[in-house]
Amino acid sequence: MPLKPLVFVAMPFGRKKVGKVEINFDDIYEKAIRPAASACDTEIIRADEERSGGFIHLSMYERLLLAEIVVADLTLANPNVFYELGIRHCARPRSTILIFSSQTKLPFDVAPLRALPYKLNKGVLSDADALALKEKLEKKIAEAKKETCAPDSPLFQIIDNFPGIDLPHESTEAFRDRALHINATRIKLEQARRNPSNSIALSAVKDIERYIGDFSIAPPELLVDLLLSYRDVASDKFKEPYDDMVRIVELFPASIRGNVTVQEQLAFALNRRNTSNDRDRAIGILEGLIKEHGESPETCGILGRIYKDQYIEAKENGNIAKARAALDEAITCYCKGFMEDSRDYYPGVNALTLLFEKGGKEAEAAFKELYPLVKFAIGRRGGLASNDYWDIATVLEVSVLGRYWETAREAANRLALKGKSTWNFETTNNNLKILRERFNEMDDKEAVKELNSIIKDLEVG
Repeated sequence: MPLKPLVFVAMPFGRKKVGKVEINFDDIYEKAIRPAASACDTEIIRADEERSGGFIHLSMYERLLLAEIVVADLTLANPNVFYELGIRHCARPRSTILIFSSQTKLPFDVAPLRALPYKLNKGVLSDADALALKEKLEKKIAEAKKETCAPDSPLFQIIDNFPGIDLPHESTEAFRDRALHINATRIKLEQARRNPSNSIALSAVKDIERYIGDFSIAPPELLVDLLLSYRDVASDKFKEPYDDMVRIVELFPASIRGNVTVQEQLAFALNRRNTSNDRDRAIGILEGLIKEHGESPETCGILGRIYKDQYIEAKENGNIAKARAALDEAITCYCKGFMEDSRDYYPGVNALTLLFEKGGKEAEAAFKELYPLVKFAIGRRGGLASNDYWDIATVLEVSVLGRYWETAREAANRLALKGKSTWNFETTNNNLKILRERFNEMDDKEAVKELNSIIKDLEVG
């Protein structure tokens, strides 16, 4: 049986803000792109940059060079997409299909290229418009399958006998096998993570680890996704996956083990596991990353979380001096992380929560200065319109801190729908309990009542 042509889709994942409108790119993929590729009897794969720890670039270039057909969505006008498009146009004369939202104004350089517009209504692709895009894509993919279709690369159109990149047949076959293997395994990991039972989910992830086999020859981005999958099925009441995170990092090849994302997640797991000298080791890892690579929202955010956990434990044990010192360190780390990139709200909202917890004139002044910046950062991500867990959880915390109870309840209801109780749910609930205790100290009975109701709803959900 002849091999099916491979369609590689380069487009954003999830919901992304374009101006004042949020677009669900997963919806566009599922309702139009994937059905069109299936109707044309092709294999289809899509890159996920967010769970690849920076290792996506090699496989991305490989797919751009070797996939028979590429579909690229230009809606966000992302510089990475245009760079990737340039690589594709240098490598292949034809079979690159461009799509974009009709509300998007394409940059001057690519505006002359033939691209398929699709219509959105307030960021939503209707069934009728999805069908229209699917039919247009089917026609384009069917044409692209024919080697006789006209070149779509400007280089091949302008320069006679432009050589492009012609790799040997065995390289193409090896690429296909590798790409399909990675795609299929990542789908299995995603399915495993979705299981509502943490223990069953963990068992499924371990089965996939055995399927991946020898880490020394496994695709790096797959190993990072495996590491994050263990993280996503863990919780404070179910810490076994943290052991697995620490275990597999030690088995990673040195080039992958030293990756910043991998080291950050190792520190995260050590802090959550918290046995023996785990926390000291985690602090050492993160301070080493800052010394070598500089401060970043993620590194400073995880370091801030370690000091926050030390603060909570010291406070519970009555060690006031240690609690104060740990609280100050946590606030400093979170503030540094947010100031490093104020678009990343994660360290910012944690800084707000701990400044509120600390109290006093200095902390209150810092809180007032920081609050609108964090609120703006989460607003840029779509706020309540987002489908991302942390976006909604941040809206909840920011609303509680600002005493916007209607918005807080709406955010809590959306989180409750997500159901599964894992480390992210526990983090949100623990932060809300910190705020409730502080409101109680301030004798703010209305806030305590509202938070009691929200926390109860989340725990039931």
